[in-house]
Amino acid sequence: MKAVSVHPSARQVKLIDVEEPVLAGPRNVKVQIRDVGVCGTDREICRFDYGTPPDGSPYLVIGHEAFGRVVEVGDAATGVRVGDYVVPMVRRPCWHDTCTACRSERQDFCYTGDFVERGIKEAHGFMTEYVVDEDAFFVPVPAALRDVAVLVEPLTIAQKALAQVGRVQARLPWACPTRRGSGGHTCHRAVVLGAGPVGLLGALALVNAGFETWVYSRSAPQNPRAALVESFGARYVPAETTTPDELAKEVGNIDLVYEAVGASRVAFDVLLNLGTNGVFIFTGVPGRKAPVEVDTDLLMRRLVLENQVVFGTVNAGRETFEDAIRDLESYMARWPDSVRALISGRYPVEDYESLLLGGARGVKDVIAFAR
Repeated sequence: MKAVSVHPSARQVKLIDVEEPVLAGPRNVKVQIRDVGVCGTDREICRFDYGTPPDGSPYLVIGHEAFGRVVEVGDAATGVRVGDYVVPMVRRPCWHDTCTACRSERQDFCYTGDFVERGIKEAHGFMTEYVVDEDAFFVPVPAALRDVAVLVEPLTIAQKALAQVGRVQARLPWACPTRRGSGGHTCHRAVVLGAGPVGLLGALALVNAGFETWVYSRSAPQNPRAALVESFGARYVPAETTTPDELAKEVGNIDLVYEAVGASRVAFDVLLNLGTNGVFIFTGVPGRKAPVEVDTDLLMRRLVLENQVVFGTVNAGRETFEDAIRDLESYMARWPDSVRALISGRYPVEDYESLLLGGARGVKDVIAFAR
């Protein structure tokens, strides 16, 4: 079967033929891959910034945003049946008995760093025709979502972040007051940094959760992404004509910043404008560049005196995948055209070079193996 592979030693990205996998245990599940999303992580692996093949393999099959259909299950497999649509989880637990996170099936919080990530670190990914894995790592998806289910994995980043925000902000009076006869209203204001797939999905999640939401991006004021942002009730603010200080004046007290741009200069400029009792969430992983200057005294002073919280979030557990699937159904009910517009196009695997080694063609490019 065909697979897109990265060969670090030879510094090559190739479409190769590999053996079709077979069930190797009673709880194994075999899935025919339908869609695989192409993201910045894939492109960075293809630039050889990182990415580790499995032990003994000269190559790594990439791809971690996937959707497929179950074609075979082991005798003891539970939770999925032949014919089910599923999305696979990415991270696998480390082997240390002392890692309470991994032993609690929360490998997204692994303490040791010895986890494995399919398509990224020490395990082949999903940019191929069939995959086999344990039943615990596949999450069922309703058939009604099959055209957009490839968005589930990147959406889990926002879902995990919002779950943590809820727990953090339980420290203070966080519930919004209700106006008599209004049926309720929002009192929280959020800013999303970046209008890429992670940022746009984060904005959808925030609007759906009741936040008044602004998306701050370097794209021009009049562009398809700005129109997409406004189509589901958020507001678009162009960074090229609006400074972070001006953004803060427009928004007012910024309760939450969801960073999805991977640019530390922009992120820290906006962090200095975070509101009282606010939460700043980092999701981007910038490459190493020249140091940037930050007013650390002002930053520390505001964090302390204004009860602010800063945290980073990566990967997701099963509960978060299930939440993402549930909320994706809600988005499709409210904004079906907006959600579908996030998928810019589906391309045959033979287009892998231009998709992975060139720039993105749209918001979310997808390699389609089967429909």
